[in-house]
Amino acid sequence: MKSISVLSALILAIGVAAGGWLLGQSLENSRKPLRTVTVKGLAEKSVKADLGFWPIRFVANGPTLEAARGSLEASETAVRAFLTKHGFEADEIEIQNVRVEDRYAGYNGGNFPADVRFNLNQDMLVTTDKVDELNFASRDIGELLKAGVVFSSDSWSGGPSFVFTGIADLKGEMLTEATKRAREAAQQFAEQSQSNVGNIQTANQGVFQILPAVDIPNDRPDKQIDKRVRVVSTITYFLAD
Repeated sequence: MKSISVLSALILAIGVAAGGWLLGQSLENSRKPLRTVTVKGLAEKSVKADLGFWPIRFVANGPTLEAARGSLEASETAVRAFLTKHGFEADEIEIQNVRVEDRYAGYNGGNFPADVRFNLNQDMLVTTDKVDELNFASRDIGELLKAGVVFSSDSWSGGPSFVFTGIADLKGEMLTEATKRAREAAQQFAEQSQSNVGNIQTANQGVFQILPAVDIPNDRPDKQIDKRVRVVSTITYFLAD
């Protein structure tokens, strides 16, 4: 019985010692700083705009409101015929508003000739998925000038704008590509530091951007049909020995 008690005590002592050693090792390892690397992964894809907007503002003048209105109606008829010729349907053409100005009612009314007393502006908006046709029509606008249509010189009539609306269909593919690029960067760093890439600690998918295909200084990026979709993901990986 005495030998059994001694053996039990010995086993207990060994167990306590082993537990203390493991606890010490755990504490020592817990004090070691986590080794991580933060990298960025870029994904880009060339796309084509799938929706276009063309705001058109034209003006007409006349000595009377009736005369100015008749001139405006003639311009509207010419614009509609032009757009129809280029393949646009009636439901793609919308009248936005008509503005009427009696210049004699203003502070400087006496400075205007009588034949331009009334000034009328009309806004039309073409909204279409026929982006190539819209781009071509906007370049063929000289036809309307020959027809006597007078366009406003303000920025509202600065030509068509093109947008890409299919970004939702690209997100999965592009995030996968960005993550792949980020892991490649992490792997390169790990090889240089004689480490191994572990699991992801944190990840930020980044913001998707729709950019013009070509960066042109002082140019409106929305005027280009061709676009670039871009996303940069930021990922932090654990590193192991």
